[in-house]
Amino acid sequence: MRKFISAFGFSNTIGFIGLGNMGIGMAHNLAKTRVVYAYDASPAWQSKIESSNIKPVSQIADVAANADTIVTMLPNDKIVKSVAQEIFKKQKKTLIDSSTISPYASYELAKMAQDTKNIYADAPVSGGVGGAKLGTLTFMVGAEKELYEKISPILKEMGKNIFHCGKIGGGQIAKMCNNMALAIQMISVAEALALGKNMGMDPAMLSSIMSVSSSRCWSVDTYNPAPGVMPNVPSSKDYDGGFMVELMLKDLGIAIDASKKSGTDTQLGQHAQQIYNKLNEHFGKKDFAIVYKELTKSK
Repeated sequence: MRKFISAFGFSNTIGFIGLGNMGIGMAHNLAKTRVVYAYDASPAWQSKIESSNIKPVSQIADVAANADTIVTMLPNDKIVKSVAQEIFKKQKKTLIDSSTISPYASYELAKMAQDTKNIYADAPVSGGVGGAKLGTLTFMVGAEKELYEKISPILKEMGKNIFHCGKIGGGQIAKMCNNMALAIQMISVAEALALGKNMGMDPAMLSSIMSVSSSRCWSVDTYNPAPGVMPNVPSSKDYDGGFMVELMLKDLGIAIDASKKSGTDTQLGQHAQQIYNKLNEHFGKKDFAIVYKELTKSK
């Protein structure tokens, strides 16, 4: 397919690698205005395609052959580096990595890009599966200002809030801190709702009170962990289809490692890591809000 240049200076053909719970929604939003050449190691994602502008390909090289700008949404540092090596076999590619990885991995990826005459920006997201589907994600971008301004129009097709977090690695630092706080927050909300339930309080009533009181937060009013309180969140779907425990544990590992290297005391973060490490033994593929279920089960 012939590439043509949009008003933003990018080809209207774009690549996307990593079509999991988050990536599939992001790709569909890009497909509203662009042809998206997409690849995932698991072919199961193709059953979720709802746009003729999304073109599945069989290998990473096919994405790089058809698109000069590529967005990645992948599980961990190792996979991102492996995919980047494939992309950077060609030159003059712009890689926008929206995975949550270590800031130190971002520094390495930037060096890889520079050495192969390519371009790299870290642009992790927050907002969950719902935000990915609705195009309301928050992007935290680590890149030089000129590159940030150049890729912002693409990010705005997938998100509502776009923040320039400084140079390479800045986006991952922001995301790392956000997710550590989220893990602690979810546990605290789950504990409070479990305490109320175990003492006879309806979780829906308690959540309504908390959502307009001093404990109001995202884990209460947007992503409630108690089943039945909100109809379209993972807790009401047997904790399926959300942000998996194993991914939250991975993110906490990134934060704790960074805290040690930076000399930062993160006692609550470390405790959250211990809790999710235990949950991961049996519920690794379930949404991280399942901590509520564990707190309310019969002792």
